[in-house]
Parts: sequence; structure tokens; C-alpha cells
Amino acid sequence: MPVLYNVTIIIDHTVHDEWTDWMQNTHIPEVMATGKFTSWKMLKILEDHNPDGVTYAIQYTAPDLATYLEYQNEWAPGLQQKTQQMYGGKFAAFRTLLEEVCGQ
Repeated sequence: MPVLYNVTIIIDHTVHDEWTDWMQNTHIPEVMATGKFTSWKMLKILEDHNPDGVTYAIQYTAPDLATYLEYQNEWAPGLQQKTQQMYGGKFAAFRTLLEEVCGQ
């Protein structure tokens, strides 16, 4: 059963444009190149009243829990470290794993 890996990020206004470009052209392609996800979406939170930055949800779909866990064990630490090196102190992130219960 597919699972959805959601990364919610608040990015500081001072690096927002650079970060957005980096996410779309570098980071997300690197995540997808792991072969562990079948699709992705990057969504901007519209009703966000955070004065410190802009909030995004980046969602990756994995075919099953085992594949997601392989990503977490083999790839996530290095990719998260790159993000810290690039933008440490300029963002806050939290991650959730979701399983679809029902829908159309």
C-alpha cells in the first residue's frame, strides 16, 4: 500500500527564492533519483501567518512502507545533511508519514 512522506518546511524570507530554486532543481531531483518514490508535489501553504518565513509542504509518494524505510536508512541522512549545510539556521522542518485510508 502506498505511503505519503510529507516534509513541512518554514523557510526564512532572506533565502526563500534561492531555496525554492534549489529545491526544484537540485534537492527534489536528488530525492527522486534514489528510486524510492513514484511521485512528488511541492505545495505552498497559503493561509500561513508566520512572520519568520514561508511554509511549504513537500510530499513524496512511496510504493510501500518498506521502500520508504529503505529511503530513510540509505538516503535521508545524507540528503538532510546537505540541506543543513546549505540552509542551516534558515529553516525549520518536520516530517510525517501518512497512509491513505480512503478517498477518490
